[in-house]
Amino acid sequence: MDFKDLAVYKKAFDLSMKIFEISKSFPKEETYALTDQIRRSSRSVCANIAEAYRKRIYPAHFISKASDADMENAETQVWISFSLACGYITESQFKELMDYSAEIGKLINHIIKKPEKYV
Repeated sequence: MDFKDLAVYKKAFDLSMKIFEISKSFPKEETYALTDQIRRSSRSVCANIAEAYRKRIYPAHFISKASDADMENAETQVWISFSLACGYITESQFKELMDYSAEIGKLINHIIKKPEKYV
């Protein structure tokens, strides 16, 4: 099994790509601010899951990297909220992205609470 086979990785990757597509329509003045931040944090969820999986033989490090993924997922939620507040996304897009992110958060928290299933 590879990290790319994990449901949480697949969902995090999908969310990152949804954010990428939606953020293409953000104003140019947000290119180096909100657009960059939301893309980076959503991609970091995937990167931290991959790193955690590669370090799974070290349970403490595995949990630490999974916790980093959870932190990046929370940051992504903040940027999604800013995107709505600034009028760059609709209420329905906001709900879809936040629901997806919440689902990813639950999966990450399962990894943190039950690392023995992964290490």
